[in-house]
Amino acid sequence: MVQLSSFSLQRAQEFGARHRRAIVAAAVLGLAGFAVTAFGIAPLAPDAAALPQSLVTQTVVPEGLDTQLEALASHELLLTRSDITRGTDTAENLLARLGISDASAAAFLRSDATARKLLGGRGGKTVQARTGADGALLELVARYPAERAEQAKTHFSRLTVSRLDGKWLARIDTAALAAQVRLGSGSIRTTLFAATDEARLPDAVAAQIAEIFAADVDFHRELRKGDTFSVVYESLTADGEPVPWNEGAGRVLAAEFVNAGKAHHAVWFNASNGRGSYFGIDGSSKRRAFLASPMEFSRVTSGFAMRFHPMMQTWRAHLGVDYGAPIGTAVRSVGDGLVEFAGWQNGYGNVVQVMHGGERSTLYAHLSRMDVKKGQQVEQGQKIGAVGMTGWSTGPHLHFEFRVRGQHQDPLLVAKASEPLTLDPASRGKFAELTRAVQTKLDIAETMVGVRGQFE
Repeated sequence: MVQLSSFSLQRAQEFGARHRRAIVAAAVLGLAGFAVTAFGIAPLAPDAAALPQSLVTQTVVPEGLDTQLEALASHELLLTRSDITRGTDTAENLLARLGISDASAAAFLRSDATARKLLGGRGGKTVQARTGADGALLELVARYPAERAEQAKTHFSRLTVSRLDGKWLARIDTAALAAQVRLGSGSIRTTLFAATDEARLPDAVAAQIAEIFAADVDFHRELRKGDTFSVVYESLTADGEPVPWNEGAGRVLAAEFVNAGKAHHAVWFNASNGRGSYFGIDGSSKRRAFLASPMEFSRVTSGFAMRFHPMMQTWRAHLGVDYGAPIGTAVRSVGDGLVEFAGWQNGYGNVVQVMHGGERSTLYAHLSRMDVKKGQQVEQGQKIGAVGMTGWSTGPHLHFEFRVRGQHQDPLLVAKASEPLTLDPASRGKFAELTRAVQTKLDIAETMVGVRGQFE
């Protein structure tokens, strides 16, 4: 068998050598024939539209109504409703607004020391309640500013009332507020607050803008129609829900204000020393040695100029600035210093006087109360008292004076001329990266005039 195969293979090789051209030609013709055949057959495939079609109809029979009702009944029905407490609320009317009919829950809210905090103090607490199908309360969660004053801006209190094995329980936790970044912008027509209202930005954001640029723009005298602003700010949430207190506004992260064609910028930055402050795009600090105002935002009722004295009924030089504000409004020191005097001074009523470096001093008069004592060190922005109408005063306001070597100066001009703080060299690289990212957000915000602050 092996010899036969070898002999056949040898004959085939000899035949191939003698007729090489003929074999190649036959192969080419064969392949060409296949190609022509493929080309000719492809157009003969049936048209899909011509293929036979059939319609299949099947009747779907649902389960009986009783069966469906039983299936629904097997699922526990939970209802959730939300509301905000009012200062006049009782346990019964709050639960009624929430659609809850539960006498035992109302009794617990009235009697338990922890649960009573739900209706204690001011209104404005956000409330979420879960009930069963019968309207009985299963759980109630209320959120409001942290009970500890020093945490009020960064944390919130969570009051939970729940039923466990037929017994009511109440507890209070403290949790951190979460921040979401929002953008907004507007154009000045009359006042800054009117413009921020039109842009639907929180008043707290407007107050921060005025504070940040107080040394660059006199918002009482230099504001112009057509001035514009863009802002990047934090919106605070508690457990993912917007908070109604302080309008839910956190810190302004970056802002641009264009006044009379000149652009002013500010970026919040935590320097290497751990202290946060606002800086311009060029790295110059927006924080100066003196604040432009002893209150976060107020109305100037009498400037540093000649005026007709309301009590003396004569024209006299007004050697300070009067700020109109409700009694109790916080008054702060405009700079670091030492309390030289805190007490009563005839027509000035309750007065606090602070000595600063460079023979400079400030005076705060007509206070309803004083929160510092003589010899006490104070920092810029620290609360030192509250607006009142003590002494010779026709209405609640703060009289504020600035003196240099005993001579009265215009406080607004002094604040503008005071030396700015500087950004330390170690932080400049990180700050440059931040400003590039912030400028992009401000450019986006600039296109949102009249649009409610949007998420980043």
